Amino acid sequence: QVALVESGGGLVQPGGSLRLACVCSGILFPDFHMAWYRQAPGKQRELVASVRTDSHTRYTDSVKGRFTISRDNAKNTVILHMATVTPGDTGVYYCNAEHSLSSYRYWGQGTQVTVSS
Repeated sequence: QVALVESGGGLVQPGGSLRLACVCSGILFPDFHMAWYRQAPGKQRELVASVRTDSHTRYTDSVKGRFTISRDNAKNTVILHMATVTPGDTGVYYCNAEHSLSSYRYWGQGTQVTVSS
């Protein structure tokens, strides 16, 4: 049984920080590219950051310099550090795992992040 469990969401003030974690089970974690997506109210889900199996990272332009994605293969965990957040960062954040050599793809249930004063 594959499970991706996100945690760390909540309410944060503009300019604040938040740490999201995604713990994976049921997959061979080192073989999967990992990513965080978010979906704001009324908008499509968008890619926020990704970390490949070789630890290469990519970020959407709006979060560059503010967010950091990392992975810990020993703990089957991917982390998203969010800093200097803005109301535009509000949304449901989803963890995604994509196998590096096949089309297998899995999603977490999502964790709500709300940036508001």
